[in-house]
Amino acid sequence: MYELLFLVVIVFFFWLVLIRPQQRRAKAQVELQRSLTAGQCVMLTSGVFGTLVDVEHGDNVSVEIAPGVVIEVVRGAVAVVVPEATDEPAGPTDADAVVDLDKRADES
Repeated sequence: MYELLFLVVIVFFFWLVLIRPQQRRAKAQVELQRSLTAGQCVMLTSGVFGTLVDVEHGDNVSVEIAPGVVIEVVRGAVAVVVPEATDEPAGPTDADAVVDLDKRADES
C-alpha cells in the first residue's frame, strides 16, 4: 500500500516540478506571439534583433534587421519582445556606490 502511495507522490512531484512549469512557459510563449504588433523590437530565437514591420501574414512576420533589410520569418521564431530603453538608469550602479563611499571618506 505504501509503495503505491509513494509512487503517486513521486508522479505528482514530477508533474509539479517539471511538466507544469513547461506548460506555463509554452502558454506564455503562444500568448506573446499572438500579441505581436508592428513597431515592436524583438529578438528572434537565433539571437538576431530587429523591429517588426508587418505581422499580418498569418504564420509569418516581417522583421527589419538593418535599415532597408527586411526578412520574413515564422511567427514562432520570435523569442522575446525587447522592452524599450529609457534614458534613466534602472538603479544605482557600482560607480555610484564608489562615489558615495568617497563622499563619506571626505566628510570624515
